[in-house]
Amino acid sequence: MALTFQLDPPVTPALRDGLLGLWTEVSNADGAVGFVPPVSIEDVRPELVKHFVAMAEGRMRLLVGFDEAGRVAATAFIAYNTHRLMTHWVWLYTVMVHPAHQGKGYGRDLMTATADAVRGLGGPGGSGGIEAIRLTCRGGTGVDRFYGSCGYKEVGRVPGAIRVAEGDDRDDIIMLLPLH
Repeated sequence: MALTFQLDPPVTPALRDGLLGLWTEVSNADGAVGFVPPVSIEDVRPELVKHFVAMAEGRMRLLVGFDEAGRVAATAFIAYNTHRLMTHWVWLYTVMVHPAHQGKGYGRDLMTATADAVRGLGGPGGSGGIEAIRLTCRGGTGVDRFYGSCGYKEVGRVPGAIRVAEGDDRDDIIMLLPLH
């Protein structure tokens, strides 16, 4: 069964709770989404609030994939650049697929839906078209190979920039998907 994607769904208590649950589950399954396990919903909540504030200010958009039961199963947060010389590309943050759905092709579906959604966006305030998506990912997870299989190209790498634990530093890998 495929996911149903929605750009900027209404932020309801059910959506908020679904996002908190997803982010917590992905983090605790060792997903590289800003935390190191173990984490609780209360650990994740302040980060989600920051995303909601950026959405309310028009700096960020949310793409959600819902499963057949209407539950949050996948997300990607799309952030506009505020620098006037960089409004032609966006950042992709907090790309997640629920661990229960791993191996079903939902990650690739999410990346396709994200690119399609971004192609339809203007820049901040609706100006100009978006020409590329940029993201960063944690080295040592293999997720860079996944993004590569979705058309993203590695365009930079900062060795040891992410400290997962004492003695466990990972590269910060910068990837880009041109949309033309």
